[in-house]
Amino acid sequence: MKLLKLLPLAVIVASSCAFAQTPRVLRYAGDSPPRTLDPTQAGTLYSNDIVTSIYDTLYQYKYFKVPYQLEPDLAQSMPTVSKDGLTYTIKIKHGVHFTDDPAFKNGKGREVTAQDFVYSIERNFDPKIHSQGEWLWAGKIVGLDQWAKDGADYQKPVAGLKALDRYTIQIKLTQPYPQMLYTLAMGFSGIVPHEVVDKYGRGFALHPVGSGPFKLVSTNSTQTILVRNKNYRHEVFDLKREGYDPKTESRSGAEKLQGKTMPMVDRVEVDWIQEPSAAWNSFTKGNEVVNGVVDVSQMNEVLASKDPVKLKPEYAKKYNYLVKRESGMVYNLFNFDNDYFGFSKNPKTNAQNKALRCAIIKSFSWPQRINRFYLGIGHAYPGFIVPGTEGFDKNMDRSSITQDIQGAKRLLKKYGWNAHNLPVLYYPTMATVRYRQFYEQFRGNLIKIGYPSNKIKIKTYASFGDFNRDVKNSKTMLVPMAWSLDYPDAQNTLQLFYGPYHSPGSNAANYNNPQYNALYEKTESLQPGPERTAIYKKMNQILVNDCVGIGSFSRTHIYVWHKNVIQWPNNDFLGDKFKYIDVLNK
Repeated sequence: MKLLKLLPLAVIVASSCAFAQTPRVLRYAGDSPPRTLDPTQAGTLYSNDIVTSIYDTLYQYKYFKVPYQLEPDLAQSMPTVSKDGLTYTIKIKHGVHFTDDPAFKNGKGREVTAQDFVYSIERNFDPKIHSQGEWLWAGKIVGLDQWAKDGADYQKPVAGLKALDRYTIQIKLTQPYPQMLYTLAMGFSGIVPHEVVDKYGRGFALHPVGSGPFKLVSTNSTQTILVRNKNYRHEVFDLKREGYDPKTESRSGAEKLQGKTMPMVDRVEVDWIQEPSAAWNSFTKGNEVVNGVVDVSQMNEVLASKDPVKLKPEYAKKYNYLVKRESGMVYNLFNFDNDYFGFSKNPKTNAQNKALRCAIIKSFSWPQRINRFYLGIGHAYPGFIVPGTEGFDKNMDRSSITQDIQGAKRLLKKYGWNAHNLPVLYYPTMATVRYRQFYEQFRGNLIKIGYPSNKIKIKTYASFGDFNRDVKNSKTMLVPMAWSLDYPDAQNTLQLFYGPYHSPGSNAANYNNPQYNALYEKTESLQPGPERTAIYKKMNQILVNDCVGIGSFSRTHIYVWHKNVIQWPNNDFLGDKFKYIDVLNK
């Protein structure tokens, strides 16, 4: 699923009196507002966090369990799977209703059925919708791609996607797909009522109606407000079921939540704050947002040490903290649709373009980037497989992530690049101080290899949504991005370079290498094991050899939150985080 994972989670307490308790409010700081709340467009963390709070998915991740493990959400239980791995049969819970809305008869939300799931997955293949989640099931479900080609008529059945009865779903695959269940826990598979889509048309993107624990009150560029779905099904927090380990999680206070009904807060207010300094100021006031991330600008003030990470006593007394490496990566890609970066049928041009890509990579300094913006914590790694997932090779040659100014100069000279014919390079980024600093560091290193300063320009965007729209439309030369794993499998990052997933799909680089594509297709039906691991490593090396981009680095975040937080989720794959949280009085 998913692109830029930066967000931690926390809660705030609402005061109460002896006679009545005021609503409990979670005031949460996020980085960038979602442009849409249509599940088919939940392609950023920001959208997904809100979408999975409003819509049900069939499955979810256990709150504490590591390694990550799925459990039923709307589904009654884990699926029944045929011996050949091609047929999944899933029962859904009875008596679950969509929230009330004028789109329904008498304004009352009707019961969720198996057919709603079928409709919701079909929407991802409707050409009119331009789904960002189609790649998850493309070529996987029998008849679904053909249904789309034939006009996406919702009245016509799909052989591999059926509601056998009101509460039974059947999915038939074209080949074994080991990641199938992961996809059913993602926001792209959020279950949508057709009546609401029909009534609001394009307006549906900002008028979501689901059956999840919360419903939308309002959303804009500065704040998104959710309230508890009072008709949400009875769901109780159970420590054992969620994989609780008192050795590692006792500080969370989770024992106090045992047996409580979810969701536990009455209202969620997400303040979208792009500037780290502004977010920190709001956090430290004590009466605004209660979650924060220690930024490089606060490092000397807040930290007693970096290795190991410890807060100074005065901050440790006021806040809890968690140090965690993200399940994701940051990187910079070239857009292969661009004439100066892409593949060419002309051998000379092709060689020149590759030399330009490789020279730009050689100019980049990961230690410089990490020390300046990531507290100096962590190390970059070659390629695009995240540490901890299958195929990651800690012994991989590191020359692709080592700055080599002289080597870059030699490459440019050898292939005929000079100050006159080098292209004007537009670096796309959001209009914040930090992202401007990213650009200046990138630009400074390019100048060192002889790139003319007047040919390196910045293109700023008001929000991540605006930037991402241009990325999806292949309108940027470069793609500086972060990707948070949608599921714990290296396939989730390797698919970012699969040719058929080009823009507006997940392949923002628009990279299309037949050899790589063939290997990717071969791994799709392979179960985890030595054969698949070897192919993953080979694919990663192809990406490095082709100089597809500058990568990669997994950030280590230092999350801080107020002491009145009962529970702090540390599961990167958790969709709806908000329903698990309760608060204490100060």
